[in-house]
Amino acid sequence: MEPPTMNPVVEPLSWMLGTWLSDPPGAGTFPTLQPFQYLEEVHISHVGQPMLNFSFNAFHPDTRKPMHRECGFIRLQPDTNKVAFVSAQNTGIVEVEEGEVNGQELSIASHSIARISFAKEPHVEQITRKFRLNSEGKLEQTVSMATTTQPMTQHLHITYKKVTP
Repeated sequence: MEPPTMNPVVEPLSWMLGTWLSDPPGAGTFPTLQPFQYLEEVHISHVGQPMLNFSFNAFHPDTRKPMHRECGFIRLQPDTNKVAFVSAQNTGIVEVEEGEVNGQELSIASHSIARISFAKEPHVEQITRKFRLNSEGKLEQTVSMATTTQPMTQHLHITYKKVTP
């Protein structure tokens, strides 16, 4: 099969497409956690629909055991720079984040968050993310969050190197 033609609606996000690997390991911190590092593989693709598909798979840097996983879709409102990020996570959280793409930067914030009934506390109440393509052609992601016990605080920062288009 031939690869699908990119839907023109998602062209403003084409800089995110590809397979990306953390380089160097990502850094995580939060007031209720010990600082940690992680490796992550990201796949961002399209199938010709007016959205991108994504998966984020984090691994322990020493043992390579799976850690956090999430997958979903990135949609653009046609003829605008408004973006919706829809994500399901292995922690039992489902979220919708909305924001804007400006050039090679995507900034989004939680619009709604749902969780399984037995999710561990404290519960995540707000999330913000920023993706940007830096001057070296690497993708950076910064995630901040607020929980039922902590105000909005940076939680993750990671830089990825593109390994496939």
